[in-house]
Amino acid sequence: MAYTINRMIPDTGIDDVDARTRKALADHGFGVLTEIDVKATMKKKLDAEMPAYRILGACNPKMAHQAIGIEPRVGAMLPCNVILREVEGGVEVSAIDPVASMQAIENAELTAVAGEVRGLLAKAVAAI
Repeated sequence: MAYTINRMIPDTGIDDVDARTRKALADHGFGVLTEIDVKATMKKKLDAEMPAYRILGACNPKMAHQAIGIEPRVGAMLPCNVILREVEGGVEVSAIDPVASMQAIENAELTAVAGEVRGLLAKAVAAI
């Protein structure tokens, strides 16, 4: 099973894709709670060079509240990470597939919520 929902955005830069991703996430009920500039972190911590790579921690409050109500420890798996990474020819966007990430928890009700979140994330990625 694939564990991410992917889309290649050709011939554009990471800042443009970042703005488009945030808008698409917001349009589908997600906010960005966390941001990690992996490229900058690797440069600072390891003096290592790498292409642009960002992790956005996206959260749909309604869905997160519902999931936590079903399984209180599910917060260890939240928020839904969305990565933006420079690749040859553009920027690849990859969002976690919540159904794949929740397979470790045997709870049909939680799986149903994860399916709803997957649908929303897929729509957001498609809208970028």
